[in-house]
Amino acid sequence: MTETGGGPGIDRRALAGRHAVEVTSIVPASPLSVGNGEFCFTADVTGLQTFPDLYPVADPGGGPPGTLLGTMSSWGWHSVPGEYDLGATFRAYRTPRGPVEYPDMRGELTGNTENPASAAESWLRNNPHRLDLGRIGLVRDGGVPLTPSELSEGRQRLDLWTGALTGRFLLRGTPVGVTTVCHPSRDVLAVRIESALLAEGLAVRLAFPYGSESWSNAADWSRPDAHTSTLLRARDGGTVERTLDGATYRVALATSPGAEIVPGGPHEFLVRTGAGVLELVAGFGPGVLGDLPTVAETLAAAEGHWSRFWGTGGAVDLSGADDERASELERRVVLSQYLTAIHCAGSYPPQETGLMCNSWRGRFHLEMHWWHGAHFALWGRASLLERGLGWYETILPRAVGTARRQGYAGARWPKQVAPDGRESPSPIGPFLVWQQPHPIHLAELVRRSDASALERYADVVFATAAFMADFAVKGPGGYALGPPLVPAQESYAGDRDRLTNPVFELAYWSWALGVAQEWRRLLGLDPEPAWEAVATGLVRPHVRDGVYTAVDVPPYTLLDDHPSMLYALGVVPPTPLVDPGVMRATLRRVLAEWPWETTWGWDYPAIAMTATRLGEPGLAVDALLMPVTKNHYLPNGHNRQTPSLPVYLPGNGGLLSAVALMARGWDGGPPAPGFPSGWPVRHEGLLPLP
Repeated sequence: MTETGGGPGIDRRALAGRHAVEVTSIVPASPLSVGNGEFCFTADVTGLQTFPDLYPVADPGGGPPGTLLGTMSSWGWHSVPGEYDLGATFRAYRTPRGPVEYPDMRGELTGNTENPASAAESWLRNNPHRLDLGRIGLVRDGGVPLTPSELSEGRQRLDLWTGALTGRFLLRGTPVGVTTVCHPSRDVLAVRIESALLAEGLAVRLAFPYGSESWSNAADWSRPDAHTSTLLRARDGGTVERTLDGATYRVALATSPGAEIVPGGPHEFLVRTGAGVLELVAGFGPGVLGDLPTVAETLAAAEGHWSRFWGTGGAVDLSGADDERASELERRVVLSQYLTAIHCAGSYPPQETGLMCNSWRGRFHLEMHWWHGAHFALWGRASLLERGLGWYETILPRAVGTARRQGYAGARWPKQVAPDGRESPSPIGPFLVWQQPHPIHLAELVRRSDASALERYADVVFATAAFMADFAVKGPGGYALGPPLVPAQESYAGDRDRLTNPVFELAYWSWALGVAQEWRRLLGLDPEPAWEAVATGLVRPHVRDGVYTAVDVPPYTLLDDHPSMLYALGVVPPTPLVDPGVMRATLRRVLAEWPWETTWGWDYPAIAMTATRLGEPGLAVDALLMPVTKNHYLPNGHNRQTPSLPVYLPGNGGLLSAVALMARGWDGGPPAPGFPSGWPVRHEGLLPLP
């Protein structure tokens, strides 16, 4: 039988401890990171970034590869000089209410190719881009690189309870120990190196690149004359002042007594000592950084933070399950909590690859925000979701301006953006609409545990609902969505000028408008008649051969990309639009026919959520653990997709949302609806879904 939280409490330290990550060799796809949601440092087997070329990120455009060993922040962005207006890319599309202009891309865009047709398209897609703030690695004195063949007997451990990365290895037979940790509330990295080799020339190298417009490579080392790195020395440390066109930031350095910082090559500095121990603390920021903590203080702060993190919020223990797959699912759950906390809990919605490396030049995709962050509220950590949720209020005027320019009420949210909220020209992104209900859904998840969220997010929720209601157009069969439109299943982008009524979006529209109406009631406001009319009057989803089709016009359903018709019940709670019997038949058809190599990592938890809502717990577990390429989780816990998308955090966040639904269920639902007999799941601190 399945247990739902009764009996003795979960030993949370043991739960985190049994999934500490240990590395004994160079694993090119699976480096380890320390971070705090706003800042992250990813290290190789040396505990630093000594061998970045061994951890490549492919450029789908064919350029030089990037590296997984990034030093990244939420605030670190750069633009190359250029003056282009988004209006230069506008193209008018016919809609049921007349022509509407969209920031289109006339050049070629596929999964592996991007050829903008103009300088404006190129610059607007490439800028701003996220910066790799610097490379910190071991070298011999004089900056001579180490080689992997010089290392042996390595062992490295990421302790989840303390947040510290510790390791030892032999360098040409001599022991070297490295401890690496990130401060939990400051963008500060602390490193302690212990080795007799320090007195013989082993040093730490800090190097700083120019910003890169590459899709995946966040560092351009080929333009030393395009930026400046100025060292201002101080006792036991100094500050490196960085200037890249209009972007500036500082790196404050504190060293153990007796160490010195000396210039190396261009944009390169060496930290060396004659002692057997070198301590280095590096603080990163766009402004004045203040006094830096010591290594010991940073270690203590990190341990306090991570022990509280694991000791509070949600926990799921699968150690009692008979299924041999249970330990792997539990590993994924625990590591996904750590990874989303360090990569997805910043001041802005995260990019798909978080703060490890760039994808889409570091820009974030608002249709992915739910997958990155919804789980924080469900696992009792809504404050981590709220760090980025408040950003919607910041860009609300821009979103209102977009809607007004297109002739709509309310606020239309962009898709592929940087912190300024400016859309990127694309034949896909500006035509997507499934990101529109996300702010309502995310705000509602916060409200369910904190009633004061009503006041904080009412403006965003109501502006979102106003656009959604106005976007739908009444026709003979009811209120319709599109054209133009690209559904969550982006394979239809070439037909965007004629697509209508994707099933997932119809259901999401209906449910989210109902939630917005409930917010009005809770705030003592009168209901909005237009919202009610659309929510209850949308066209019925299209059914063909007993299953839901993706859209209601030919080709109806393409077997490619996301099987998004399933998510009209699962991610979206039950609505009158969706028949569970038809959805069950659709689920079984998808499981039998879908080409899994075309999917993405969040599809598997999304399918699990649909199966759970339909009372199919066996299928839910099977979906979460389906042994296919896009559902693979590396030793470090990341969900790898392709060489150019080597980590994919929507998979991790989606997994946590699915497990919350499977273990805790929904309002008024059965206990543990997503786990079959033989899976006695124990859970604490989870909240039910709507």
